[in-house]
Amino acid sequence: QVQLVESGGGLVQPGGSLRLSCAARRSIFSFNVMGWYRQAPGKQRELVATITGIGGSTAYADSVKGRFTISTDNAKNMVLLQMNSLKPEDTAVYYCNARTESIDYWGQGTQVTVSS
Repeated sequence: QVQLVESGGGLVQPGGSLRLSCAARRSIFSFNVMGWYRQAPGKQRELVATITGIGGSTAYADSVKGRFTISTDNAKNMVLLQMNSLKPEDTAVYYCNARTESIDYWGQGTQVTVSS
C-alpha cells in the first residue's frame, strides 16, 4: 500500500507563498506521474500540476501558470509544490496524487486558505 503524506498547508494572506510537500513511501520513479489536485468547497476536484517520475516533464492548470512550481526531491521521494502570489481563489484542500499504469494513489489532503 502506497502512502502519500502531505504537509505545508495553512493560512496565508493574498500575495503570500506556501510550499506543499508530499512524501511517498517508495521511490517516486516507480510512478508514471505525480501531481497535485485541489478541491474547493462545492466544487469538483481539479488538476493543479503534474510531473513525470522520470524526466521531470511538468504541466500546469492555466489558473496557476507562472505562480506555482512543481518539483521533486528524488533522494527523499517527495514531490513539492511551491505556490507564490497566492489568491483567495486558490483556497482549497490540496491533494497529492501518484499514478501508475493501473492505480491512482491519493494523500489525505492539506488545507490551504488564502485570506486577509
